Order: sequence, then C-alpha cells, then structure tokens
Amino acid sequence: MANEYDVAVLGAGPGGYVAAIRAAQLGLKVAIVEKEALGGVCLNIGCIPSKALLRNAEFAHLLQHRAKEFGFSFDNLELNYEVAFKRSRQVSQRLVKGVGFLMRKNKIDVLEGTGSLTSANAIHVTLNDGGEADVAAKNIIIATGARPRSVPGLDIDGKKIITYIEAIMSETLPEKVIIVGGGPIGMEFAYVWNSYSVDVTIVEMLPHLLPNEDPEISDVVEKAYKKLGIKFHTNTKVEEVSASEDVVRVSLEGADAIEGDQVMVAIGFKPNIEGIGLEGVGVKVNDFGAIEVDEEMRTNVANIFAIGDVVAPEGIMLAHVGSAMGLIAAEVIAEQPTITLDYRMLPRCTYCVPQVASFGYTEDQAKEAGYEINVGRFPFQANGKALGLGERDGFVKIVADAKYGEILGAHMVGPEVTELLPELTLAHFAELTAEEVARNVHAHPTLSEALMEAAHGVEGEAVHI
Repeated sequence: MANEYDVAVLGAGPGGYVAAIRAAQLGLKVAIVEKEALGGVCLNIGCIPSKALLRNAEFAHLLQHRAKEFGFSFDNLELNYEVAFKRSRQVSQRLVKGVGFLMRKNKIDVLEGTGSLTSANAIHVTLNDGGEADVAAKNIIIATGARPRSVPGLDIDGKKIITYIEAIMSETLPEKVIIVGGGPIGMEFAYVWNSYSVDVTIVEMLPHLLPNEDPEISDVVEKAYKKLGIKFHTNTKVEEVSASEDVVRVSLEGADAIEGDQVMVAIGFKPNIEGIGLEGVGVKVNDFGAIEVDEEMRTNVANIFAIGDVVAPEGIMLAHVGSAMGLIAAEVIAEQPTITLDYRMLPRCTYCVPQVASFGYTEDQAKEAGYEINVGRFPFQANGKALGLGERDGFVKIVADAKYGEILGAHMVGPEVTELLPELTLAHFAELTAEEVARNVHAHPTLSEALMEAAHGVEGEAVHI
C-alpha cells in the first residue's frame, strides 16, 4: 500500500525543497524524493561552496597583489587551497543540515532514493539503502534540475576534461587550465584559480565574456581580467580537444592551439528529464529538452507541475528562479493567491571580481521592443564608499522608459553589486519610477548611493558627476 500525500516533490534542490516547505506551510501533506543530497546542486556542489571559494580567492588576491596598498607586508605568505576547499565543504554541509532540519520542522517525509512516475498520481522510489517504496499523491511537482552540457564529440572523463563538479570537489589545483565557456561558472572559476596562481585561459565562442550581459559590462570585466593576467579568446570556437596522460590540447578556429593540465567545460546545462517516467504519463517536453509548463507551473497533465532547471524558463537556469517557481506551484496546488513571474525581470548575478548583476532590458533590447528610453549611469570611482574599499572599477546603469519613468532594466558591475540589485528589482516589481528611487534617501557613505545617482541620471540630474 503506497503512502498517500497531497503533494509529492521529485527533487530536493532550491526549487523542490522550497516548494515542499511552502506546501506544508499551507496545510498539505508532503513527501519529497531526492537521490543524492538535500539542497541539490546549489547547496552541495554549486552556488554555496563556490561562493566560499570565491571569498578565499578575494583574500588570496588582496594579500598577494594589493597588500602594499593597504599597508601590509609578508615575508613568507603561504596560500593553502586545501584549507579553502575544506572550508567550502563545511559551509555547504552546514546548509544541507539546515534543509534537513526544515524538512523535519515542516513534517515533510523525505525519501532518499531515485524516483520515477508510474502514473499521474504515483512515484516508485528505489531507495538508496536497497529497498523500494511507492508514493501516491494528488499532485506531483517535478524538480529534477539539470546537469552540465558538453561540446559535441567531447568526452568528459572527470580527470583531464572536467566540469565544474570535478573542479569544485577537488582539493588540489591544476597548474594550467583552459576553460571552455565565458559564462558565470567559467568566469567565477577563472577568478578562483587565478587568485591561487593557476595559469588560466578562457575560450568563448561569442564576441564577449559574459555574452548574455550588456556589452559595456563585459568590457569592464574583460579589462579587469586582463589586468589579473587571465588570458581569453572571444569569438573563438573549439575545434578539437585531445588528451594524453600529461597534457590536454585544445585546437581553436582561427587561432593557435593551446595546452593545459586540464580543460573545464562550462557551456551550460541540460535538463534532467531522463528516467523519471515522463513518457509514460504523457508530460510534454519542448525542443530544448525541457518540460513545458504554463504560468502556474502546470504541465499538460493537470495535476503534474514542474519547476526550476528541468523547465529552464526562457533558457534561465538559476537557483532563485527555481525557488520562486516552487512557491507558485505550491500556492496553486493549495488554491492560494500567488503571482506571475516575468522571467526577463528576474535578477542575474555573477560573483567574479568585479561582480556583475543585472535584470531586465539592455538599452538595445529596450529599443528593439519599441521603448523610447532614458539611461542613467554612475561610476563607482565617484562613490566614496567604493574608494574607501579600494574598489573603484565599474558602474551602475539604469534603463528607463522615457515617457513614464518605469525602470526597464539595470546593469551593474563593481563592488558587491549582487547585494545592490534587489533594490532595483523591488522597485520594478512595485512599479516605482526611477525618480522615486532617486528621491529615496540613501545612507552616506554607501555603495547604494550609486543606485540613487544613476536613478537621478535617468533625467540627467546626477549630483556627484
């Protein structure tokens, strides 16, 4: 006899466990199935441990290259990456334990094993301890995430040719590494490795590093990476990768071949749709290989929902997007009021140095969409707090509708801009104008004053430039 639930969630990443908690908060009986670890990729081998490594990398960079600027000197500075790695695992494990506590607090049954839909109301689970279980549920939420994609014809062996998974779980460093892909993951690992004196080369097939960002943002990051000594090839395709015991050779279109100890492939993700029984219950999948859903996160099968990277809405695969989708799915199932997501307007962050944060339209995209726009800019080199921190590279740019002052997008590069972005996404969500952001009194001295000044700049009235 199967255990019966109001909601069964397949996958316990940031989308799945948040959906489970919200459903439980709304009075529903909930089970969640996870084959690896609570928290999914994000908490275990993604967002969280990588940020711990980046924090170590920031210290490593400062102590090696900028200590004199701040009045410090060292005779025998030693950088121990093994300690950085262990700290990243401790941070990860602490949060994973926290998710386990939240499951118990909210009386959510956790099944550790691999689940597959056997009908629109049932999941069969092969438990990790060798047993089996069947879960019956009025509603099912699929939150199985995604895995790294590879270049066609390129075999990832986990040793010479790796993904971010092997990189983040390694206690040791390569001497010379080639990163295929200049998106957020590639850029973040490039900074970490470079800060620990690894020779890094990035290969990106599009015209800029961080190719999905505003080109002005990419320009600032590219200049910063050149200054760090990180090499990169943009507008360059990888033709072939060959590995021997000692070296990996990467042949490039229109450029000389390059060699390294390892190649990390960081060109995106593929939704995890295989082996979970979608075909048997008739759940539709699109040409991208992602599950199709409506604005309520409902698939074409009425009581089956899907959220997060397995949906990849408009190609977006971000932990916070999965969490937001999870809240909506749970609220729809519980017949509670909810919201509709505008995926273009959700935040995007890259935690390299300088940091990058953005949402909404770029200038060109806004014009293509038919808007008449005003743009406000403010550089961090004119911000007192940034100068005090010694972090003056970068700027804030706000794109606004010229007629109504509606904020259409923001694009930032510089110190801690990932922490500044929520003010502007909240302003958009609450339908505030750039003028209203500008007239909100910002504490001095803070980095957030750059937002205020850029908002004033939308009407050509920035004060301190």
